Amino acid sequence: MSAPGPDHRPAHEDLPLQLARTKRFTLGVPGRLAVSPDGERVLFVRTGSGRSTVSGLWLHEDGTERMLADPLALGAAADGAEEIPEAELVRRERAREQSSGIVAYATDAAVRTAVFALSGEVWIVRTDGPAPRRVPTAGPAVTPRPSPDGSRIAYVTDGALRVVNIDGTDDRALAEPEGPEVTYGLADHVSAESVHRAHSFWWSPAGDALLVVRADTTPVQRWYISNPADPTRPPRAVRYPLAGTVNAELSLHVIRLDGTRVEVGLPARATTGHPAADWTDPAFEYVVEAGWDGNGPFTVVQTRDQRSAHILSIDPATGTTGLLHHQQEASWLEFVPGSPLRTAACGLVVTTQEGTRGLRMTGTSVRTPEGMYVRALLGAVGDRVFFTASEDPTEAHVWTYDPEDGFVRLTDEPGVHTAAVGGGTVVLDSRTLDGHTVTVLRDGKPAGRIEVPAERPVVEARPRFLTLGERELRAALYLPSSYEPGAARVPVVVHSYGGPGLQTVMRTRAWYHAVNQWYAEQGFAVLSVDGRGTPGRDRAWETAIHHDQLLPAIEDQADAVRAAGALFPDLDLGRVAIRGWSFGGYLAAGAVIHRPDVFHAAVAGAPPTDLRLYDTHWKERFMGHPDVHHDHYERCSLVAHAHKLTRPLMLVHGTADDNVVVGHTLRLSAALLAAGRPHTVLPLADATHLVTREGVIDSLLRLDLDFIKKSLNSRAT
Repeated sequence: MSAPGPDHRPAHEDLPLQLARTKRFTLGVPGRLAVSPDGERVLFVRTGSGRSTVSGLWLHEDGTERMLADPLALGAAADGAEEIPEAELVRRERAREQSSGIVAYATDAAVRTAVFALSGEVWIVRTDGPAPRRVPTAGPAVTPRPSPDGSRIAYVTDGALRVVNIDGTDDRALAEPEGPEVTYGLADHVSAESVHRAHSFWWSPAGDALLVVRADTTPVQRWYISNPADPTRPPRAVRYPLAGTVNAELSLHVIRLDGTRVEVGLPARATTGHPAADWTDPAFEYVVEAGWDGNGPFTVVQTRDQRSAHILSIDPATGTTGLLHHQQEASWLEFVPGSPLRTAACGLVVTTQEGTRGLRMTGTSVRTPEGMYVRALLGAVGDRVFFTASEDPTEAHVWTYDPEDGFVRLTDEPGVHTAAVGGGTVVLDSRTLDGHTVTVLRDGKPAGRIEVPAERPVVEARPRFLTLGERELRAALYLPSSYEPGAARVPVVVHSYGGPGLQTVMRTRAWYHAVNQWYAEQGFAVLSVDGRGTPGRDRAWETAIHHDQLLPAIEDQADAVRAAGALFPDLDLGRVAIRGWSFGGYLAAGAVIHRPDVFHAAVAGAPPTDLRLYDTHWKERFMGHPDVHHDHYERCSLVAHAHKLTRPLMLVHGTADDNVVVGHTLRLSAALLAAGRPHTVLPLADATHLVTREGVIDSLLRLDLDFIKKSLNSRAT
């Protein structure tokens, strides 16, 4: 039986069930694209169809693609059940991985040899060789990475960094943990979840040493995550640094293959030009990024208050550091993913902090034009730098810069585009409202396509993109396909994330567009709004929520509802519900608590109701230190204002969530109960922050809909 293609729409299946079975339409989508330096080969991971949950490693070469490593042939279970090391489970949760099998890999410098872990075992495969071969290791392996010449593999097991030859010989420890809470080469919670640092060890170009992060979580507060549905299972201990508490102790080490090592002499504190504020902490506690290129090892360290950062060169022989670039900002520093980067002509490519977030090429003193919001630095080929940027916040395009040609945009069609590059090859990953394509360009000309067998939603989304109100809020409105102007009043459902790090008003085929249209087909007008604090515009827009994450976000949603009602008189502003997840859940619950005049019911999924229960890096950047800025946390706490609730509210939370723990919902529920405020709580047994399990996510959508219908129908006149 052939695999369903991208135009496949299952018969007799509604959108909630399709959403669950396709893992939010992520199955069949190519990911982790890597292009060889000569531009001849493209590696990627992908499931075989829009329903297969097992991801394999694929190769595109000479205009065709083939599976390079099939996890089913290597013994993986077809249902995705694996014996996965605990550290890998944690990594996948932080990375929001939704498939099983081969979900990550690493290559040598030539992209000839690829290494991956499967059920804790290390496998190696060559693009021009025989079938994959297992490499014996000393224990269950996490994050294996080959040396640049492909002769050795470094990996982590039980917190120790080890190296083994590709034939399985000479497996030895390079760094072993000095205690039960110490790891080498693994990210602590904050580094993975909030800093978004993807790696914790890097090979030298010569393959004779590694730059390694050592993390000691001993001083970090211990939490216990249990499964109340299974009282026989003991709770799982996690180290989670609450806002205002102690972080993991991080250090960097240059470790050579003979086991000798030097500790990198990281600066203790920012001493020059650190911005003044009510609360400052100039201690360098965060390792934002690191790497090892042809100029040597380097790192980016950031202060606890996130107002200063140093980009440092590292002497691999002595561990001494030199200051390459100093950054500071009065609110907090943002870093373009993929930066810093170094080229001969452009010099050090760094993130700018003023105006629109951009890039500055220190070697040419050129920065990206004002009004161009840079989203990611993709890499460089020679002196040509590739990056993605937005001029319209609802789109993202691929750009290049080099000193000779200046800035050139490579993509035109409205949508969200990104790319992978190598040699003369650019692989364009383009997502538009019409679909998703991955095109291989060689020297600017089409040289093939990578298949995207993801399913199309059974509901075709028809968002109307709007600009609303004085703040020019970007919004998307979804109306029922049967809608006829003037025929009837239509109740409203607001579905926004509305917070830092994520936009929902984008010209791309995304799962939330399909869900919003499905809601619309049930008889609603659905509105999605990107308010202050969301990415895509400029620094003033992002930092407008400094010291108040809640009320500006609620105000923007309320203003958008009124503005949309003025444009579309059929919208029934006397029946408005709001729903969301994570920050969106926090926004939804806050909206009915603080603005019951606009919002008449809410469904709040996994809401961080007490911001003091979230981690240091993410909350202190916006709110400051809770001991100094108690009023900021109190103002933005939903628990503190629970007594104000007068509208129907349903709280939903996974009991195994280790990002926004279920204690957030339980604390709010307790406060509501103490204040005599009726509400509904729906616990999701053994569910984490990313809820994708069939029978849960699909049923949850229907229960959301039922709750909103009943709540708004009670207001019908």
